Amino acid sequence: MTENGFIAKTVQILVPQPCFSKFFVDLNFLDVACLKTVVSKCLGFAIILGSLIVKVPQIIKIVRAKSGKGISFSSVLFELIAITANTSYSFAKGFPFSSYGEGLFLAIQTSLIAFFVILYRGSLLNSGLFLGAYGAIMAYLLSPAAPIQLLAFLQSVNILIVILSKMIQVVANYQNGSTGQLSAVTVFLLFLGSVARIFTSIQETGDSLVISTYMVASVCNGLLASQILYYWNTDRQTKTK
Repeated sequence: MTENGFIAKTVQILVPQPCFSKFFVDLNFLDVACLKTVVSKCLGFAIILGSLIVKVPQIIKIVRAKSGKGISFSSVLFELIAITANTSYSFAKGFPFSSYGEGLFLAIQTSLIAFFVILYRGSLLNSGLFLGAYGAIMAYLLSPAAPIQLLAFLQSVNILIVILSKMIQVVANYQNGSTGQLSAVTVFLLFLGSVARIFTSIQETGDSLVISTYMVASVCNGLLASQILYYWNTDRQTKTK
């Protein structure tokens, strides 16, 4: 396989140099560092592909019910801030797209969830203003005009934002005695994705702020997943009785 051919360049998306040469020139497929790199790249792009639809079940559930019952708008807003901060910081630092690309798709879907929650509370105007304002903010943070100091600050407080976004929803679930319109598919996919991101962040960024954020996100998403299971079983037992 020649290094400059189309197929070779495509393969190098997942097997970058010098690993490409070690694998396909030296035929050394047991290089531990390269194996970790390839696994990280594959996981990263798998997460990005999954992010294209990860929150679609949640959006569909809200639209079908025409209600955001049980979904805390504050939680969604904090989550959107956390996603935006991490994505804009990673973009500005020049990290590989495979290490943060899902943030763009998660931002779109999370902003739509916020839009529908506001909409079904009876305010079309406010929902439209929200989308417009968020789009403008996201465009600014991804532009060269946004100072790296601001982005670094947002990322540094991201752990607190992640905790707030998830714990608000956890408390709301507890108070309601139900997970309401929360989608089990979305919650579990987010949990698995955040766990996988710990490994890919260690491999591809080495940034302690990013790694710590995903570790905290994994714990919080795991707590939400456990609530989904608990209230699911409780509801089934109640219906049986």
